[in-house]
Amino acid sequence: MAEDTLTGIRRELAELGDAKTRDSFGRFFKEAVTGYGVSVPKVDKLAGQWFARVKPLGKRRIFALCEELLKSGMVEEAFVAADWAYRLRSEYEPFDFEVFEGWINKYIDNWAECDALCNHAVGAFVDKHPEYVERLKEWARSENRWVKRAAAVTLILPARAGKFLKDVFEIADILLEDEDDLVQKGCGWMLKEASRGHQDDVLEYVLRRKKVMPRTALRYAIEKMPPDLRKRAMAKR
Repeated sequence: MAEDTLTGIRRELAELGDAKTRDSFGRFFKEAVTGYGVSVPKVDKLAGQWFARVKPLGKRRIFALCEELLKSGMVEEAFVAADWAYRLRSEYEPFDFEVFEGWINKYIDNWAECDALCNHAVGAFVDKHPEYVERLKEWARSENRWVKRAAAVTLILPARAGKFLKDVFEIADILLEDEDDLVQKGCGWMLKEASRGHQDDVLEYVLRRKKVMPRTALRYAIEKMPPDLRKRAMAKR
């Protein structure tokens, strides 16, 4: 069934793809991205339809299918894998962290795949098993740009819910002077989401560090704040 599933998904993605969508990838990615040219809503719909078929296989076998999809290097297949992994969140166990970590290290090679997997699946895992937030701090020290971005974007949804504030700041400190703009954007995004419930704390963090904080990260971090606070944060350093 596994081979039939992969063949079926790939056939449908190829049928849904179009050159115009595929050519648009260049507007969103600096690095080369390979895909079928299928819009995200269509990929999401396809992922849901196929998940209904594979669900009886159980988590281990579905994770194996996810890995095969990720191995392909096709961005839409990575999105399907991320979707399926998140749908299994009620079944996450501690050792699943090693699976996610392996996927990020071996297969993730652009910001969209990183965010698709980490915003939801890995974020839900850390929310369920908060002791693993410490591992994100190790990720933040990685030499792999996607692992570093993953350290921040994994906390997007938990931070939006007001959780892990201390850890958000610790990860931001590690990433603070990183020269990679996609890492900076991930860090700033994490701080922005934390600011929804902890505006004063995030503002104080930014004001203390704005002399060394990259402008990109700073702008992202204060995006949801009122104009007067944004002006204060952006004042000449």
